[in-house]
Amino acid sequence: MKRNNSMPEKKFLLVKATPLISIITLNWNQTEITCQFLESTRHLHYKNYEILVCDMGSAADPTGRITAGNYPNTRILKREAYTGGSINWAVQEAKGDFILLINNHIEVTEKILDDLLAPFLTNHALGVTCPKICSFHKKNIIQYAGYNALNRVTGRNTIIGNKKEDRGQYDTPLYTHGAYSGAMMIRKSVIQHPGMLPQHFFTYFDDSDISARILKKGYKILYQPKAVVYNKNPLLSSPKSAIHVYYTTRNRILFMRRNSNLLQFFVFLSFFTFCTVPATIIKFSVKRQFMHLQSFFKGIWWNIRMKPAV
Repeated sequence: MKRNNSMPEKKFLLVKATPLISIITLNWNQTEITCQFLESTRHLHYKNYEILVCDMGSAADPTGRITAGNYPNTRILKREAYTGGSINWAVQEAKGDFILLINNHIEVTEKILDDLLAPFLTNHALGVTCPKICSFHKKNIIQYAGYNALNRVTGRNTIIGNKKEDRGQYDTPLYTHGAYSGAMMIRKSVIQHPGMLPQHFFTYFDDSDISARILKKGYKILYQPKAVVYNKNPLLSSPKSAIHVYYTTRNRILFMRRNSNLLQFFVFLSFFTFCTVPATIIKFSVKRQFMHLQSFFKGIWWNIRMKPAV
């Protein structure tokens, strides 16, 4: 398997042959989508698991609909609002040795737990395993086969294999630079470290932040192509809305603040100030998208007034 760094492997405690896996998915006004996800878990080959459906203050209580489905090993947890710390709260409620964080708009295959767990049983330096993610609507189209290294100048990274036809070219397991937070299995002991899971991202760059901190701890992230899931949404969305511009701008800067040294952040800030800002002003002004431009500067201002999260 290829490695993405030369850091010496750590040794960790041996893993039980059939550890409990906690599957965590969030629900927010998407009960029908969540139930479709739960339907896909009925045929899981691995049986020692629990499912935590964490409702983040949906307008309609999903309890009755989910309970009526009689889904195996499923618990419903409730929170009053959808906040940046929702995943941390859900992880604290989990009983498993391993956590599968997964979006509710993904549907799983029957051996997903077996295939994601298997590398942990023999490789004690692993912190995370990630499946191959394909489109639910076009199952031969790949959405995720790992991440390329982050560009420390621009503060951006790219997904390997995104939108490419699956011809078996990404069927070799490899260490990757980043996990996709919407489908990743992680040792619970890894994310019990303070500050490991992001608090303020809400959406966009949360997976980059998790990955950077896991790698910094000396753990490895493995892309496991034998494990396959199908995603109903695109991984990369076009910046069509002002709210998208706000969060991508805000979180791009926040990620670099949290995960760069002084020199790296200075280089990024120089690029952002002298390249990104003028280009963005011109683009949105020409298109007369002044709400987008306002959101762009709101994202910058959020970072100016907020202390960096640890």
